[in-house]
Amino acid sequence: MGFSYAPLWKLLIDKGMTKEDLRKRIGTSPATIAKMGKGEYVAMEVLNRICDELNCEIQDVIEHKKTT
Repeated sequence: MGFSYAPLWKLLIDKGMTKEDLRKRIGTSPATIAKMGKGEYVAMEVLNRICDELNCEIQDVIEHKKTT
């Protein structure tokens, strides 16, 4: 499985934000948000901007899922 952005999607719900709101606030492309929606890798810089914008820690954005 690898990594999951489930914590981020929950955080957005808790803050009353949409993925599009986040995309605009961090200045990234729709393709980057789409990649995250599919659980694909994105640049650490993107994760850094998310943490800065939402005032959260990396574990609030992404979690590791063990692969078997």
